[in-house]
Amino acid sequence: MAESKDYYQILGVSKDATADDLKKAYRKLAKQYHPDAQHTEADKKNAEAKFKEINEAYSVLSDDTKRAQYDRFGSNFEQAGFGGGSYGSYGGFGGFDGFGMDIDLEDILGSVFGGGFSSSRKSSGPTKGADIRTTLNLKFEEAAFGVKKEINITRNEKCDTCNGSGAKPGSKIITCDKCGGRGKIQVTQNTIMGSFSTVRTCDKCSGSGKVIQTPCEKCSGKGTVRKNRKIEINVPAGIDNGQAIPLRGEGDAGLKGGPNGDIYVVVKVGSHKYFRREGYDIFANVRVPFAKMVLGGDIKIPTLEGEMEFSIPEGTSSGTKFRVKDQGIPILNGKGRGVLEFVVDVDVPKKLNDEQRELLKKFAQSFGDEVNVKKKSIFDDIKSKFN
Repeated sequence: MAESKDYYQILGVSKDATADDLKKAYRKLAKQYHPDAQHTEADKKNAEAKFKEINEAYSVLSDDTKRAQYDRFGSNFEQAGFGGGSYGSYGGFGGFDGFGMDIDLEDILGSVFGGGFSSSRKSSGPTKGADIRTTLNLKFEEAAFGVKKEINITRNEKCDTCNGSGAKPGSKIITCDKCGGRGKIQVTQNTIMGSFSTVRTCDKCSGSGKVIQTPCEKCSGKGTVRKNRKIEINVPAGIDNGQAIPLRGEGDAGLKGGPNGDIYVVVKVGSHKYFRREGYDIFANVRVPFAKMVLGGDIKIPTLEGEMEFSIPEGTSSGTKFRVKDQGIPILNGKGRGVLEFVVDVDVPKKLNDEQRELLKKFAQSFGDEVNVKKKSIFDDIKSKFN
């Protein structure tokens, strides 16, 4: 005879636990150890054994007759002639064998996976409307400084003819006679492995518990109608590519008095002619004449508001970086701005006249550099005029 199991200890309850205590303990453990809630294969394998043990314990203790037999003879009471068969096992999303268990496995799976486990399952109570996601294209400057925009969306709105009930005005909404208003029905199947019972969504009322006798002609009984809307939004300064603007309560209408969903406007920011953005900072490259790099002085640099003067020191090398405070992107929902960082590159002149060449040659020679300057011929002059 196999070793007797302590079902009370398995469920973590005392021997005088009530039916509600047992159900509460079972739901908690079933949610914790359901194999599909595990992350690794090893965890899933361990959870399957625990899940089966929990099912076995609850299937016995939740039945008054089986519990009384267990309290007297232990977990081997079926071998003493009081019934046989297994106590249920994990098998995908199947049910439990015939012990009259009144746990709705869909509720457990729904809590494990964040609600809505079955796509056909519908809540009988108020339900929030679906959220809507849309994309808004912005220019670089619009994202930087903010702008007012208008978006076009199509959403489900409450039918104004039936006021969202789905029933034709004046008609009745009655309690479903198939599920008794519960929205769920228990289905029992007899197999060679035993009798299996599962709780399913009522197919007559689709889980609502109510049946509309005469549907609304405008919405065909859905309670909502599709409408196109234009919505004006304020795009905040400093928003970045990929960020979303939430519009609370502007999504699809809720069902059975539930709140409306939301709209999430995801922005897509275009590129800029000069700047590259990282966070709230912007970056650019500025070409500076050779003489300015050598002698220093004021140069013009681009900013988001236009050009501004900036003084570079004498002997600036190509590739030198400079930072200008408060010339970057305004901080989203805050104060201040990022920085403008630019790199200077020498702007080498492509065409020089004879005088400029001679001066540049003397300049180089003054530093001890040997420069061979090819003298231009008349043919070079003619060629340059046609280039």
